[in-house]
Amino acid sequence: MSEDEISPRKSHGQGVLAASFASRIRKIDTNAPWQWLALGWADLIRARFISILYSLVFVAVGYAVTIGLYITERYYMIWPLVAGFVLVAPVFAVGLYEISRKLEAGEPISLATAVGAWKCAPGRIFGAGLALTFFLILWVRTAALLYVINFPYQMPDLSNLLTQSFFSTNGLSFLALGTVIGAIFAVFAFLMSVVSLPMIIGERADFLPALITSFFSVTLNPRPMMLWAAIIVVVTAVGMATAFIGLAVTLPLIGHATWHAYRSVVSPKV
Repeated sequence: MSEDEISPRKSHGQGVLAASFASRIRKIDTNAPWQWLALGWADLIRARFISILYSLVFVAVGYAVTIGLYITERYYMIWPLVAGFVLVAPVFAVGLYEISRKLEAGEPISLATAVGAWKCAPGRIFGAGLALTFFLILWVRTAALLYVINFPYQMPDLSNLLTQSFFSTNGLSFLALGTVIGAIFAVFAFLMSVVSLPMIIGERADFLPALITSFFSVTLNPRPMMLWAAIIVVVTAVGMATAFIGLAVTLPLIGHATWHAYRSVVSPKV
């Protein structure tokens, strides 16, 4: 059989496969992200003690990382790691997806439910976490390089970190470049994770099908998904602006809302 005869068959097979994933994606309007946020808030209120206790673990991790950077005098890594949190936050929120799943099903919930959520599909969740961690590492290394380029002779110390970052030519150059490059990383991470991890929790889906479905959920609903991405960034930034304490509320809010985003965008498997 010639190569010309094989190629159309491969192309047709790939097209059918892509169509099978795309067929599960519902078209949504730009009001949907606000509805997800409202439903996420309702779940947070219903499971407030469990959700907040679960999220306080990650607040503690944020403080631990910041203290570690302070002790090792790597102050210049504070901004990149704060920004990079958004890249890996979907993995941290798997317990919140499980809480929302159980609330939806009318099943009892507990802190053990949230903490042990990864056990439902450990390999798949680990694979997703590994992929997002890879993005985080790439982002941190890129940010470190940008710091070296913009501050070639002296790295900012803690006392002048804010001043040099926001009120100097080098600092503004770093922030401009970092924002553009960081946005590229964030877009790829969003494409990968917006519904993939809730789908793994909800359907015990394999990582690759979940990732492809996540990709189609964004590309087939670009405007509402762009709004949803902006809401995630703003709400997370508010949590971080309160010295991480606000993450105890904003992280579960976005986590629960993300479950409802998945349920709204991805039709049930038949």
